[in-house]
Amino acid sequence: LGDPIEAQALLATYGREHSADRPVWLGSVKSNIGHTQAAAGVAGVIKMVLALRHGTLPRTLHVDEPTGHVDWSAGTVRLLTEPVPWPGTAGPRRAAVSSFGIGGTNAHTILEEAPATTVAEPAREHRPVPVPWVLSAKTETALHAQAERLLAFATDDVSPVDTGFSTATTRSALEHRAAVIGTDPAELRTGLAALAAGEPAANVITGRAQATGKVAFLFSGQGSQRLGMGRELYEAYPVFAAVFDEVCAVLNEPVDVDSEELHQTGVTQPALFAV
Repeated sequence: LGDPIEAQALLATYGREHSADRPVWLGSVKSNIGHTQAAAGVAGVIKMVLALRHGTLPRTLHVDEPTGHVDWSAGTVRLLTEPVPWPGTAGPRRAAVSSFGIGGTNAHTILEEAPATTVAEPAREHRPVPVPWVLSAKTETALHAQAERLLAFATDDVSPVDTGFSTATTRSALEHRAAVIGTDPAELRTGLAALAAGEPAANVITGRAQATGKVAFLFSGQGSQRLGMGRELYEAYPVFAAVFDEVCAVLNEPVDVDSEELHQTGVTQPALFAV
């Protein structure tokens, strides 16, 4: 039912402005990985980003000829029954991705290739700037070991700024923490050596992160609830029943999956979380 409606919409929106030698090419990610349900839109985006990257429009699998339920003469749209080269042209390459859900929900986005960029040379450091190298670990012993590993890496060729950026943005922030501050690799090595040995140093700061405050839950959306959901699981699997009861015990209100109250937000979201 939906495919002819979607095809006619594409024909009316895009197909009428294209010529036979430059048609709108039509494909489907469903032929590759099946029905992706809630991930349908993002799967199509991923497929088209890869098509842009590789310069090829991939063919739609398991289709030989267009369906007769669509008036293909209404516009210049062609099915991708074979791979089609998609090289760069004078203008930017573009692709439209549609995700049609049950009940008429429609998400549509247009992707355009990124403009060509040139990589600028990094600015030279005119004067030494103190930078921190930050480390963290689950235990104090592991923190010392981290410092020892970083010490082995910190040769004179290492950029203090680049390494400091990496330690701050590419590693997890664990409980035991330290910062080694220096303007050049030699000064940073001195601090790392002291930290690795568990000794104090003027350019080393250590501490321990303490968790404060309360924990809160942010529930996702609703709509998948139904009366009696989870009841058969509850009756058949003691482990499910035990955990369900444990979750419900900490809620302010009881969860009754057999009551019409299940469709009230205050009950729906905790019930979905519990299940």
